[in-house]
Amino acid sequence: MKKYNLPVILLRGIVLLPQNTLKLEFDSKNIDNNVIDMSLLFHDNYILVISEYSKDNTPKIGVLSKIKNSIELPNGNTRVDIQGLRRVKTLEFLNLNKSLEPLESIVSDISIPKVDKEDIIINKLVKEIKAYIRNIPYISNSMISLIENEKDLNKFTDIVVPTLISSHSRLLEYLKEIDPSIRSEMLLKDIYQEKELFQIERNIDMKIKKKLDDTQKEYFLKEKIQLMKEELGEASLKDTEVDKLRKKIRKLSCPLKIKERLNFELNRYENSISSSPETSIIRDYIDWLLNLPWNIYTDDNIDLKAVKKELDNSHFGLEDVKQRIIEYLAVRQMSKEVNSPIICLVGPPGVGKTSLAFSIAKAIGKNFVKMSVGGIRDESEIIGHRRTYIGANPGRIISSMKKAKSNNPLFLIDEIDKMSSDYKGDPTSSLLSVLDREQNKYFSDNYIEEDYDLSQVLFVLTANYIENIPEALKDRLEIIEISGYTEFEKLDIVKKHLFPKVVKNNGLNKDFINISDNVILKIIRNYTKEAGVRELERQLDKIVRKVVTQIVMNNIKINKINIDEKVLEKYLGFEKYRYNTKTKSQVGVVNGLAYTVYGGDTLPIEVNYYKGQGNLILTGSLGEVMKESASIALSYLKSNYKLYKLDYDKITNNDIHIHVPEGAIKKDGPSAGIALTLAILSALSDKKINSDIALTGEITLRGHVLAIGGLKEKSLGALRSGIKKIIIPKENEKDLIELPKEVKDNIEFIKVKDFKEIYEVVYNG
Repeated sequence: MKKYNLPVILLRGIVLLPQNTLKLEFDSKNIDNNVIDMSLLFHDNYILVISEYSKDNTPKIGVLSKIKNSIELPNGNTRVDIQGLRRVKTLEFLNLNKSLEPLESIVSDISIPKVDKEDIIINKLVKEIKAYIRNIPYISNSMISLIENEKDLNKFTDIVVPTLISSHSRLLEYLKEIDPSIRSEMLLKDIYQEKELFQIERNIDMKIKKKLDDTQKEYFLKEKIQLMKEELGEASLKDTEVDKLRKKIRKLSCPLKIKERLNFELNRYENSISSSPETSIIRDYIDWLLNLPWNIYTDDNIDLKAVKKELDNSHFGLEDVKQRIIEYLAVRQMSKEVNSPIICLVGPPGVGKTSLAFSIAKAIGKNFVKMSVGGIRDESEIIGHRRTYIGANPGRIISSMKKAKSNNPLFLIDEIDKMSSDYKGDPTSSLLSVLDREQNKYFSDNYIEEDYDLSQVLFVLTANYIENIPEALKDRLEIIEISGYTEFEKLDIVKKHLFPKVVKNNGLNKDFINISDNVILKIIRNYTKEAGVRELERQLDKIVRKVVTQIVMNNIKINKINIDEKVLEKYLGFEKYRYNTKTKSQVGVVNGLAYTVYGGDTLPIEVNYYKGQGNLILTGSLGEVMKESASIALSYLKSNYKLYKLDYDKITNNDIHIHVPEGAIKKDGPSAGIALTLAILSALSDKKINSDIALTGEITLRGHVLAIGGLKEKSLGALRSGIKKIIIPKENEKDLIELPKEVKDNIEFIKVKDFKEIYEVVYNG
């Protein structure tokens, strides 16, 4: 038995028989589009067509087909003509669980049974078909020319069946039947049955005409359908379904306009023909309207202390967000008409933005639903497709509201800074009507076509970079920035949340493993480099897994195990990261301070000079802003050379080289201005700078020191590096209150307004 594999197209509601052609059109994003490409490129245009498929009932028969034409349409879609060739046996399906990969199947050929007296059977079929076409007025006789000269019964039946038979289930029976003689018997039976049904229909028409007058057209149509159902024995099926839907509509709590729309669509459905494609479209639309939570609301938890306790238990820190939620609940208790806020949490990955939103929903008592918009380019993903399109569905907003099962859930829209737009539309603009408090009362989805009230939804958005959020969208948001955790915050998170969770997930008692604060800090500093705690959790999980593996493999019975620095390298390997340490006290070298998405660190700045023409040379992957700061620093010293007792000829007759080590790392920002100035001054004056001092602040051409950001993170980096004094701008004095106690106890902060004060502190202080 010869086996070969083919790409597969799955048809729903359509049956393709051999000897027939099917025209299909695929959306450019449809996975079947990849199947067409695979067939054209690697399978000589051959493809397997499956007309019925489910995981529970794998079809055994498919149709080996060939793509005759493939045309790229102006709208980006692909239209193909697929010619059915012969039945084949399907042995196995590949890529069933890989949603992004085309479906393939291994097939083998089928042996067609020989038919005795084949020509007699064909003649009989031709005779009956001609008589059938003469008696049935709505059947075309164009098929006669195709079968008059056909001598192969196998091909003959496949050509005739799609023209005479419209029932999907019956066509599947023809497809599954391999023996042409049995298919002939089935075809004759169907022809005789259709003749009888047509005669019954004519009798029904005669009965109804007796009752008909000019004002009874609607009555005529309904009576005709009802009598046809009674004759066919199908009267109770659809009528029962319509009655159930009508009861659901009566009980549904929704606006009056929606009930009117539902009753209108139900009447259309009741009068539609079951075989019409429009029937299933109407039915799906009714289901969507019935299943949306129009007037279903959950009660918010009004115990503010309980909410605060729940949020504190689930997340360490993040006080601004927690306070905003408490304020929201307090105002809701005072005024029921207050619109829900639209909060946007902005911060680096791993700081707990998404999990915080889930905890807020749990604490308040709201249903939670999440929608990720990262990478969305098509606005129809947000606002749905028109019902005129094949396979149309509501957008993600309405789909998520259906999942929420209440009209006032907490709705998380994740990664809004990663949306983009192209020729299919701008999804950002579509989100405006969702998030604008004045507009979202009347949100309209293209599929639903009716207003849906989103004003009671508590929207929470997340983003990594605030600068990537479109301005029109940002204007509607309440931005709450979440900075990365400090080392000491991470330490508390590990002790209170992460480590107990990791130990429990690995099947151990929470007191079984003991890990000291020093070991945790070493993991934080030397094995992770992140703003959040995701990698930290993975490293802790790695340690616990190795402990569990060691216990199970060696059948060790221990009551308690200690993790110290000696065994840390055994479990986690060599240290992956290191932070800069303070420089030695030397001429032309200064400790600057840097702020990155991973936290704070010291930034050594080195300056040297040599014979030249007064050029300024900058190395170390410095950004444009930092290069400008270096130019400002040199210009300030040139204009004040007498004040600082510098030799002007030394400045003008030498090239000055500024280097910031670790040249592979990009560095930028104005906050190194005073450190650059002091480093140049130290080099030109040949005076050392105490290595216990670090500086951060922007400098102007007049020597004024301006405020900087990230003081908390920079101070923690300085503490880790052993810095004793930090010179900061006077304007940053207000930020000292936010610093951890460990920093305030070990570092002296000197506030300055002008570079002259820095000079006095460094050399005369």
